Amino acid sequence: MAPILTDPLLQIILLLLLVLMVVCVKLGKLTFYAAITAALLGFLVAATAGLKGIAMLGVFFVLSVLATSHQKRIKQLIHPDSAEKTGRDARQVLANGGVAGITAILSLFNPEHKEYYLLMMAASLASALADTLSSELGMVYGKRFYNIISFKREANGLDGVISLEGTIIGAIGAGIIALTYAGFGKIAIIVAIAGVLGNFSDSLLGGLLERKNLIGNNMVNFLNTGFAALAGLLLYLLFQIRG
Repeated sequence: MAPILTDPLLQIILLLLLVLMVVCVKLGKLTFYAAITAALLGFLVAATAGLKGIAMLGVFFVLSVLATSHQKRIKQLIHPDSAEKTGRDARQVLANGGVAGITAILSLFNPEHKEYYLLMMAASLASALADTLSSELGMVYGKRFYNIISFKREANGLDGVISLEGTIIGAIGAGIIALTYAGFGKIAIIVAIAGVLGNFSDSLLGGLLERKNLIGNNMVNFLNTGFAALAGLLLYLLFQIRG
């Protein structure tokens, strides 16, 4: 860990992360502890995935903030309690970025399998962005909403409810992370597919467990990113075997 802390580039990245987090706290986008958590996760990702990792986190953060802020009045009519939110807390940051942080730590302690962990990191972030965009923008632009388990029409905004428009938007989000990580090619396709699968798992968990108050939204988000990471690894290994 010592060489990492003495790396001039990482020192600059850490400083920039801290400045960005201060700005986010001032703007009300993150609570104080959420900002500290985000800075730590960002540093871990940068230490293992370098500029690609920072780029993925930057894309996720910017698009998530824009999507969350978009058509806020409409969302408040659907979810009146959303008006009371004052910024993401540390648990929400860990729910979306915790798996990326775990894969970063695994990469540091098991560098011989770094390529696996970085792909899992990208897949988890693809799922996190897909989930955020599909829920935030699908709520606004969706036309017909269906329960992902029964496929029956249900009200917009309920746990486990999806729309075609939201699903497509989520897939685009997963694709953006995939392109950021790997450009065009097989790896990008794997990351994008894993992100879409993770997003579907989020809806399934929402319909099966969250709606019954068995788990909360933060746990759903953590599990869907973890599922995407595992799905990405399995797809990668499968392609390797067939290749």
